[in-house]
Amino acid sequence: MSIDTPLSLFGLSTTPLELLSFLLSVLTVWLNIRQNHWAWLFSILASLLYAAVFADARLYGDAGLQFVFVAVSVWGWYQWLRGGDQHRPLQVSRLARSGWLVMAVAWAAGFFVLSWFLHRYTDTDVPHMDGFLTAGSLVGQFLLSRKKIENWLVWIAVDVLYVGLYLYKHLTLTAMLYALFVVMAAAGWRSWRRSQSQDRDAVPA
Repeated sequence: MSIDTPLSLFGLSTTPLELLSFLLSVLTVWLNIRQNHWAWLFSILASLLYAAVFADARLYGDAGLQFVFVAVSVWGWYQWLRGGDQHRPLQVSRLARSGWLVMAVAWAAGFFVLSWFLHRYTDTDVPHMDGFLTAGSLVGQFLLSRKKIENWLVWIAVDVLYVGLYLYKHLTLTAMLYALFVVMAAAGWRSWRRSQSQDRDAVPA
């Protein structure tokens, strides 16, 4: 059996490649919630595998995004370990009001550029949705790399829309994965808020 051989799992049509990508992605988010830096290693592996899955489904924005995720994951891994004050491990923090504006502009600009590129140079049938979610994912990944709590809010919004997109593309297992991601992102939001509160209480007056 090859990695792209169709198989049925609990009545769902999938492939060994998509299934392995699914499992690595769940492990990645679980470790992110726990603020374990090894999450970045599994993020790199899952991204490489999902690049092949999405390319086969003609989701070229998502496929290309996986290679960006690999590069950002290397940077994020360093940030979590050495990106804090005096090169100490990075602590959870909140995004400043100006940061929200920068992220919104970045998302909008990314959407415009990516949707135009996908529409003009690829045969995808969902260039605008693919471009919008690809841009949003880049914003979420950047915020995650800097341990900003708001990354979870971005992921909740993006993942909800991804569920619909992947169902449309008949990637049922991946759609289920992103539905699970919505739940895990909500858990991550609560966990990181609690962590920041504990860190703040631990700082001497």
